Amino acid sequence: MESISVFEIIKVGIGPSSSHTMGPWNAASAFIRIIKRERSIEEVKEVFLEFFGSLAKTGIGHGTDIAGMLGLNGEDFKTIDTTKIDEKIEKIKSTQILNLGGEKEIPFIYGHHLVLNMKKSLEYHPNGMIFKAVFEDGTELVQDFYSVGGGFIMSQEKKSIQKHCVRTLYPCHKSSDIVKYCEKLGLKRISDLILINEESWRTPEETKAEALYIWQQIKECIYKGVNKEGTLPGGLNVTRRAAGINRKLLGDKIYKNKDEWFQQVVEAEENFTNINKWISCFALAVNEENASFGRIITAPTNGASGVIPAVLMYAQAFTEFTSEDDIVRFLLVAGEIGTLFKKNATISAAMGGCQAEVGVSSAMAAAGLTEILGGSVGQVLMAAEIAMEHHLGLTCDPIKGLVQIPCIERNTMGAIKAITAANIALESDPAKAKVTLDEVIQTMWETALSMNDRFKETSEGGLAIAVNVPEC
Repeated sequence: MESISVFEIIKVGIGPSSSHTMGPWNAASAFIRIIKRERSIEEVKEVFLEFFGSLAKTGIGHGTDIAGMLGLNGEDFKTIDTTKIDEKIEKIKSTQILNLGGEKEIPFIYGHHLVLNMKKSLEYHPNGMIFKAVFEDGTELVQDFYSVGGGFIMSQEKKSIQKHCVRTLYPCHKSSDIVKYCEKLGLKRISDLILINEESWRTPEETKAEALYIWQQIKECIYKGVNKEGTLPGGLNVTRRAAGINRKLLGDKIYKNKDEWFQQVVEAEENFTNINKWISCFALAVNEENASFGRIITAPTNGASGVIPAVLMYAQAFTEFTSEDDIVRFLLVAGEIGTLFKKNATISAAMGGCQAEVGVSSAMAAAGLTEILGGSVGQVLMAAEIAMEHHLGLTCDPIKGLVQIPCIERNTMGAIKAITAANIALESDPAKAKVTLDEVIQTMWETALSMNDRFKETSEGGLAIAVNVPEC
């Protein structure tokens, strides 16, 4: 089994969904690379893209169709000006022309060249899609992809399309591996082991720099979220709430940029109620940005992107563990816990419900927080287990297929549970724990397999059908 870098689990992304937006976008970009490898862009006459299963059923709400078109158009979600997305899509639809790979203009009719097939699912995974290129000589190139969570994509042959999977010096595929290697190397902190393993991808200095870059992106995202009001796109008319909470908590305090804002947060009145409100505010801010095609940090998915930022911001604003080293260690441990779920269960709501997204992110955040608060190896893993244990069975039932209800509020709950799990673990003896992290991951996977498909990101069960929302 290959190892996964923590920065494949925690990374820069774009809303509203890692599996339904980033995954299809990555697949479209991969298909362009395949065309260039097998033939050339200049030889292409037409391209066709068909989405199946969950990708089709919630495709409009998740921007799956938008992601597919922009990916084929040669855009990169890490660098695209997110304020120009609507303009670019309208141009493709109105002109019926797509600039394939940014190199050749070809005919592209929405509904003909791009289809959302809601009646069929591909066998390997509910998030399936098929790309087809038709060349000038009449020959075709067909490739299927599957978006398996967190922006990861696979082919039907079950070969990972990701570029950065390698075998590390001390491969940790289960939590028992982490314990084994920490004991073998005499390491008291899990982050020390992860830092060693990350050298398979980059130097320790580069790893630290990447973690601090992510932290800056987290602050930027939260700052944007707490300064935007109005309603979210999609037709549900969900009101943004982070800005209102931020304004009430800061009162008349003035700030000019994210660093001045953060300092005001640190200096704000601290009591149990206010701190809890701030945690919710941080999570809401991120997920409101995510719901409006903003740039966020995928951790491990977009639907769960507010949990880790909220918990890390809480640690930086309201605890004494505020150094750059603490930020790095938090993210390294959180990311490594995410890899365990990715390899042994799933981080795709279409496969496992929301336990695979908010549940996993809560476990990741709990572990990261416990690490910097001085927890032992056992306590860190225990915190992750506690957080997931109390998300088991959580369904994914977004109303109208939008990552808004219940997704946005659910991130606030995941963040609070993560902090609670960390506090419990720090006051507990892991040797007396009845359930291990490996056991709860296996339980989560078995729960996912048993869960009715209606509750796996199809908008065909739960709140999605229980709540009567008029069509817009």
